[in-house]
Amino acid sequence: MPTRLTATMHISTVDRLRLTQWLSPAFPIGSFAYSQGLEQAIIDGHVTCADTLQDWVRAVLCLGSGRMDGILLAHARYPDADSPSLADLAYAHAGSAERWLEMRDQGAAFGRTVTALTGDVQPPLPYAVAVGHATRSLALDTEDVLSLFLQGLAAQQIAAAVKFVPLGQTAGQEVLGQLGPVIATLAPQLGVAPLSDLANACLGADLAQMRHETMDVRIFRS
Repeated sequence: MPTRLTATMHISTVDRLRLTQWLSPAFPIGSFAYSQGLEQAIIDGHVTCADTLQDWVRAVLCLGSGRMDGILLAHARYPDADSPSLADLAYAHAGSAERWLEMRDQGAAFGRTVTALTGDVQPPLPYAVAVGHATRSLALDTEDVLSLFLQGLAAQQIAAAVKFVPLGQTAGQEVLGQLGPVIATLAPQLGVAPLSDLANACLGADLAQMRHETMDVRIFRS
């Protein structure tokens, strides 16, 4: 007979695998179609190599959309969280029309797919809030959820740069690996940050997204 501890560990392992599936690049939310202004930054010559890419993604994680989404996700995991109010807050902090649409469309796609897989109907929410809401039922710490969420955002940005700079696949993986300690430090901080800490100081990415909206020819949707 399995012990209670063994059963608990089994549940945790299954939930970790489920989370990895939900935050995988293969999960159908269309993340490959977005660059959050990185395409514009590459065209403008701000991101030209692995080093400048690493600086850009670190800023997004620590000062920009990564920080904002991490705090919102953490609060959406609270048992008594008001997800619609968090959604309104997320949309109010969107720095551009493209960012607003990205949060809405990815969140809707995430919710639809989780609903289809689990039978637990998910409300339409911006992506970070949707992930927080859906993962309440998982036997995982918020720090673990945030770590994988932030790594997914970093991987999305890096994949865009690998295609468009261009960079080699190995160089892209090296950048992602070097950002590991940043993510490991950031996740526990965002997990306990109050909503009053919501702030975006990554102005370069926001301005790039605004300019991206007027591009005549573009590969990415943001």
